[in-house]
Amino acid sequence: MSGTFWGGAFRVGNVRKLLVVLYTALTLGANPGWSEVASLRDGDMKKLALHETPVPVPEVVLLDADDAKRSLGDYRGKWVVLNFWATCCAPCRYEMPSLDRLQAAMPEIAVVPVATRRNAVAGIQRFYAEVAIANLPVLRDVKMDLSRGMGVLGLPVTVILNPEGQEVARLIGDAEWDSASARAIMAALVKGP
Repeated sequence: MSGTFWGGAFRVGNVRKLLVVLYTALTLGANPGWSEVASLRDGDMKKLALHETPVPVPEVVLLDADDAKRSLGDYRGKWVVLNFWATCCAPCRYEMPSLDRLQAAMPEIAVVPVATRRNAVAGIQRFYAEVAIANLPVLRDVKMDLSRGMGVLGLPVTVILNPEGQEVARLIGDAEWDSASARAIMAALVKGP
């Protein structure tokens, strides 16, 4: 689909790619405190954009598998790997097992997948069973309040939150979250400066 954006020179997909590149370029390693973490990025983790300053995260209600109200505030005090996904997302199916393995390997952090859009609990549970997810909670952002509030435009998107609940890094697209690079990054964050 061509648009009239800049005389029609860009297709929608190209504009999205350009925005991802610009977003990444503007946020990569701008804070000197990120130098160690930035040096650990390898493979898929090269896509991890580190923010110069922490970004506030909206307080919204999420629902668990029993329709009980939950929030990201439940994870304050821990480093959080917040993953936005959906059962209909093919890259999410590829990525989710690595998030589960990361949680198993690093219980000192919280890996928090949040299903966006209308994902039925039965569908999420079936998805978890099919890809052998054993260590992750079921959380849903049914009205997309959190994903919209955080500017999530596509799936998957993974955001790292500091123990104060602020966004400090973002990775757009799927990744191997249990790779040596990802584990080293999370270990460095937990350890602190």
